[in-house]
Amino acid sequence: MPKKKLIVVGTGLFAQLARDYFNEMSDFEVIAFACHQRFKELDSVYEMPLYSIETISQEYSPDQVDAFIAIGYKKMNKIRQAVYEEIKGMGYTCATFVHPNVEIKDSTTLGDNVFIFENNTIQPYTTIGNNTVFWSGNHLGHHSTVGNHSFISSHVVISGSCNIGNNVFIGVNATFHDSLTIGDECLVGAGAIISKDTKPKEVYINAPTKPFPKDSEQLGF
Repeated sequence: MPKKKLIVVGTGLFAQLARDYFNEMSDFEVIAFACHQRFKELDSVYEMPLYSIETISQEYSPDQVDAFIAIGYKKMNKIRQAVYEEIKGMGYTCATFVHPNVEIKDSTTLGDNVFIFENNTIQPYTTIGNNTVFWSGNHLGHHSTVGNHSFISSHVVISGSCNIGNNVFIGVNATFHDSLTIGDECLVGAGAIISKDTKPKEVYINAPTKPFPKDSEQLGF
């Protein structure tokens, strides 16, 4: 059976990765990239055609291709959200990618334009909202929900029965105790440990490790 055609919206490193993952490990074949005209400096990127979002329907109609929005987490994921809503408004279906080594139970619900990298543990009775990214190696505990337009970095532990809001960013190695509610647009930095509910737009940043007063040569390491 021929693969369904896919256009990746975005031109950054995430877009390049998404192209490779979809091509190698899904039923989709990426045929082009797209971005807004004001950012389009060339006619190709990563050795593939680059189209303008404003005119993409003249090249490929929503009946011919699906789309995936591969844009990062800047401005609390709102740039990706805006482009996602624009593409959906044009009538395109947004694809979801789940790495083959990630098991998704029948009791789990996934939105569209979700991207789940390798080595994620997604336990039963969980929900991941639209346009949300799980980078590699995370744990999503049973009966937990992650909202729309969120970004979960690598090796995050979300314990059971948590409710993670919309437009949330969670940094590498952050840990969430069970049964928490995390407000919309919260920013949780790398290594943070969250043990209580949070309010919307709160920021949690773990103190960085300070350099030792002696260098490695002075220590004789």
